[in-house]
Amino acid sequence: MSIARLQKEMLTNLPFYEERVDLACAFRWTARLNMHEAVANHFSLAVNDDGSQFLMNPNQVHFSRIKASDLLLIDANDPDTLSGPNAPDPTAWGLHGAIHRNVRHARCVMHVHSIHATVLASLADSTLPPIDQNSAIFFNRHVVDGHYGGLAFEEEGERCSQLLADPKVKVMVMGNHGVLVIGDTVADTFNRMFYFERAAETYIKALWTGRPLRVLSDEIAEKAATEQEDYPGQAERHLSELKAILDEQEPVYRN
Repeated sequence: MSIARLQKEMLTNLPFYEERVDLACAFRWTARLNMHEAVANHFSLAVNDDGSQFLMNPNQVHFSRIKASDLLLIDANDPDTLSGPNAPDPTAWGLHGAIHRNVRHARCVMHVHSIHATVLASLADSTLPPIDQNSAIFFNRHVVDGHYGGLAFEEEGERCSQLLADPKVKVMVMGNHGVLVIGDTVADTFNRMFYFERAAETYIKALWTGRPLRVLSDEIAEKAATEQEDYPGQAERHLSELKAILDEQEPVYRN
């Protein structure tokens, strides 16, 4: 057996290999889209039934360099996690650990300080009005945390997790901080994060014009949001295409 084939077999035998590949792709595309924050911010993905065990990026590694094998397997109920040799960032443990312990439906969690979502989070009113199709997707499906309490260590993480109790709410605009998105899979969550940033960009640039906004009615906004939720396979196809591009341009992400 060739060394290359042996290495490939070793990699594909990693626990949760396909999930790792999906996450590695999401990290690298987030960097390509300039939605990362230096070597900060974190994504996580639950891999057991109750969500307490999850994959997460290693401490302070640039999103553009993360590979499938780099991802840490974390137990949200293990108090010794932070003392291990591959301990995650304490703020990642505080925020993601709390969500995976307390919000069982949050299978995947993505937190970024992307430019336009963070501008939105800096406004006195950080709600996203339904002014176009993208923003309508989030009608009644995002919550604003207006009580920033500093870096997301354990106490702050526990407080934030309580705002995601309603399964309908998939996005938390973290006031004075950034945005956190949850979903069922990496594809579902990344797609939602991508569209929220696009929607926030449209809204912020519309405000720049100083002209009145054409806001959709509640009825139409809810209709558009429901239709998007029922739209078949779009998120999965989106991630599949992104992996195909990486497979051509930087296949090392699968290692």
